[in-house]
Amino acid sequence: MPDGANLGLGCGNPQAIADMKPGEVVIDLGSGAGIDCFLAAKQVGPQGHVIGVDMTHEMLAKARENAVKLGAGNVEFRLGELEHLPIADNTADVILSNCVINLVPDKAQVFREAFRVLKPGGRLAISDVVNTAPLSPELACDPTLVCGCVVGAAPAHQIEAWLADAGFTAVRVTVNPGSRDLIATWAPGRGVEKYVASAAIEGRKPS
Repeated sequence: MPDGANLGLGCGNPQAIADMKPGEVVIDLGSGAGIDCFLAAKQVGPQGHVIGVDMTHEMLAKARENAVKLGAGNVEFRLGELEHLPIADNTADVILSNCVINLVPDKAQVFREAFRVLKPGGRLAISDVVNTAPLSPELACDPTLVCGCVVGAAPAHQIEAWLADAGFTAVRVTVNPGSRDLIATWAPGRGVEKYVASAAIEGRKPS
């Protein structure tokens, strides 16, 4: 990977649960500098296609530069918000995201959009943080922990409800208790690892 493709901002490995196959179309929500897109591109091969969506021009420029360095002709990056994806209905076989949806205020709308752009039978493979205990007032009011992927985390049962309401089936949110050490590094000495954990979030659009 080119220098700068991996910004170290993920909280898991959505590739591991996506089961991507050659020729599939993949969308990465919050693609950043492109690391998950480039990994997906290798799995779907030259007959497949990967679309990264990010809301900042700076990240798009960095990702596109990295795509040129890699010669990743089956990857493109689009400017857009996750609540209003710049993608047609029934486009993707797989949707990925790595520690981004927690940052979005209207998460239910993100999942409705994900459902819209997936093909029938398409699947969701997301790594994100979930809330495991109520935040202390001090942490909940700290704006740096919003950007730090702590305050915006939702409980697993709420994520499951949003996915079901959007129309997904086979919904599963699997919390990773081993993520505690990683999350502790996000705000050293603050104890945030007592309140959030990384999780694998899965769902399928009915055929």
